[in-house]
Amino acid sequence: MTKQRVLSGVQPTGNLHLGNYLGAIRNWVAGQSQYDNFFCVVDLHAITVPHNPETLAADTYTIAALYLACGIDLQYSTIFVQSHISAHSELTWLLNCITPLNWLEDMIQFKEKAVKQGQNVSMGLLDYPVLMAADIVLYDADKVPVGEDQKQHIELTRDIVDRLNHQFGKGKAVLKSPAPLIQTDGARVMSLTDGTKKMSKSDPSDMSRINLLDSPDVIQTKIKKCKTDPVKGLVFGDPDRPECNNLLTLYMLMSGKSKEAVAAECADMGWGQFKPMLTEATIAHLKPIQDKYHEIMAEPGYLESILKEGREKAGAIAHQTLLRVKKALGYSLPL
Repeated sequence: MTKQRVLSGVQPTGNLHLGNYLGAIRNWVAGQSQYDNFFCVVDLHAITVPHNPETLAADTYTIAALYLACGIDLQYSTIFVQSHISAHSELTWLLNCITPLNWLEDMIQFKEKAVKQGQNVSMGLLDYPVLMAADIVLYDADKVPVGEDQKQHIELTRDIVDRLNHQFGKGKAVLKSPAPLIQTDGARVMSLTDGTKKMSKSDPSDMSRINLLDSPDVIQTKIKKCKTDPVKGLVFGDPDRPECNNLLTLYMLMSGKSKEAVAAECADMGWGQFKPMLTEATIAHLKPIQDKYHEIMAEPGYLESILKEGREKAGAIAHQTLLRVKKALGYSLPL
């Protein structure tokens, strides 16, 4: 039986952090043998907010190398760079022309980010969900691994697919409608400086996150200075102690212990005893990833060959989907 296809990606804006890893990439790795996976570095999405053109290309390669270092297996997965395949941009334009403006204006993430950017908000930020829809449908993805905060984007993608199929499909499906693939355990890793906010690359403070390539000394400093509370005894799930719940969850995921084991181990602990344990577990968990990353980056030809193969394989599929959409919309196709 043919495996279902999964599509996902990460922006090359800054380093990957524990939130990206525990909420997304680790789950991709764990389930990759079940699916036909396409994992891209979504560099077109990276310029919807102000970016540094001096580092974009290097950051793109870093993300691709970290995919491999975290355990993405080329036996089950294809890795490629979004901007290397022009069909992403072209299909976005075609989908733009059938997507009502009010659908995009209602997107929660646009509203939140637009407030931060004020008059500098770009058309690209508004149109981000249509590009994301194009990313997904180009590969006939059955499922898209997302966090709860991204479900609205998948719902919009399904609405766009339904609209195109209804208006131009002549009774047949032009595009496949995807479903969200949501992981609950560790899906929302919170900031080290505010346990009520999600760990994010956009946070101006690097102390709010542990990056996958942080050195042991940096990890120790960040955990030592992270926000806690004055209460002795550490417990999961207390709404009045968000930092406590977040740090215990991190320890559980970094150590590989069960929630029950961590709850019993830490029930009578103070932060002075707990933080060194979390530090040690985090450094130990990230060391093999960091070692593999440096090994990959020491051979740039290896990474370039993988991305070239990924571009060729993903590009062939994307091109066929694009032609299918253009034919449905009535375009003359090249002979």
